[in-house]
Amino acid sequence: MLPGSIQITGEALSCAEVKDICDSLKENSVRLLSVRGCQLSDRDFGRVCRGVAESHSLAQLNLNLGVVSTIGRTKHLADALKANRSIQTLFLHGSPLLDAGLVTLNGALSTHPSLVSLDLGDCMLGDEAIRIICGMLPPDGAKSGLKELTLSANPAISSQGWARLAVAVAHSSQLRVLNLDYNPLGDHIAGMLAVSVASSRTLEVLDLEGTGLTNQSAQIFLDMVENYPTSLRALVLAENDISPELQQQISDLLSEGEEEEEKDGEARGSSVTPREKPSWVPHSITGSKRLGQKGSTEIHISHALFKRDHLLFTK
Repeated sequence: MLPGSIQITGEALSCAEVKDICDSLKENSVRLLSVRGCQLSDRDFGRVCRGVAESHSLAQLNLNLGVVSTIGRTKHLADALKANRSIQTLFLHGSPLLDAGLVTLNGALSTHPSLVSLDLGDCMLGDEAIRIICGMLPPDGAKSGLKELTLSANPAISSQGWARLAVAVAHSSQLRVLNLDYNPLGDHIAGMLAVSVASSRTLEVLDLEGTGLTNQSAQIFLDMVENYPTSLRALVLAENDISPELQQQISDLLSEGEEEEEKDGEARGSSVTPREKPSWVPHSITGSKRLGQKGSTEIHISHALFKRDHLLFTK
């Protein structure tokens, strides 16, 4: 039987439920584990982490909305990630990690052999965390790194920190999706990110929703996609002080570029695709494992969900 999924949201987990989770992890019958916003004791959290450490099937782990709430839990998670070899996607959105928490996780995250997608939105990160994250975006010719990174709503990061990230993104040989929504970036940082997009050979999605941009930033992005080749497929500029006309122009140009690329791929033969398909676990997984009465028959996870997580966590 193919590994399934366990998804529980906003529940207080009993010892019996935690035991079921741990048994499933150790039996390698779980590909996705999501305990978003759940309450469990420190002892039970440690038990789940030991199950994660022993699992060979787990590919996606969702601990959003404050599940990793203390430095002690962060240490448990770091130990689990050091032992685990299978996780591709890790969601920690809404966890009060601070820079100290990311320092604790750094060794496990930077050396994990399979991790390619990481959500650190709403984690109260600062510039020290950015320094660590840049190490997970190695330049061309170096080891493989993250393909998808979410840093939504981390307002403590300074302009210097964002500039450092922009340089790392420009030289990253792997990154395809970058979500920076709901950070106070402004036009200056957006200009740096435009240079990063123009330099990157892999970045396909950039989310800048609600980041304090104006038409000045949008015009730079418009000039870039109009006059220079880029891998970018989607640029999210909603909830900024940008005219709908400029947003539509950028969207139309990106759509045209994707259509032309698809036609080129078809002309070269149906077996040739314009870009490599992502090898990490996609944000839509079907098939589940029942856990008491709280299991889900189908999992649909998207970045929109994590934007909602941001709203729930800050209320």
